Amino acid sequence: MPLSNAIYPGSFDPITYGHIDIVRRAIRLFDGLVIAVVANPRKKPLFSVTERVRIAENALAECDICGVKVIGYDGLLIDCAKSHNVHAIVRGLRANSDFDYEFQMALTNRDLDSDIETVFFMTAGCYSFLSSSIVKEVKRFGGEIKSFVPESVEQALAQKFE
Repeated sequence: MPLSNAIYPGSFDPITYGHIDIVRRAIRLFDGLVIAVVANPRKKPLFSVTERVRIAENALAECDICGVKVIGYDGLLIDCAKSHNVHAIVRGLRANSDFDYEFQMALTNRDLDSDIETVFFMTAGCYSFLSSSIVKEVKRFGGEIKSFVPESVEQALAQKFE
């Protein structure tokens, strides 16, 4: 039985099959899901927030995933979650290195608003190595990325690297 609305924040620069796996699993548990593409000032993204939102929307449509809202945001995740009537934060974990950072963020978000829970999804084993950074690097040097991202994402990367 679905629990409530959830938000899945991240850079999504670009969205990968690992992200899409988390989306598919989250929509089975929650009434609604918002993907929140963050304008993270600490990172230097390849794509703008607007481009990443469009790329994520296209990738979800290509994967036959409906009813997921994709937004861009800047600022505190808790404020974004409240503005979208969200009661859970969805996060994916690939390895121990992810856990330390995610644990710290989950505790900070709980301190900011104890009514919003963080829910962790362990990545599927086949995506445990996959990251947007790896996808970009492989594509930049002419490698094959069809098993990592939908075709629409691959096309967006090809255009960016032309």
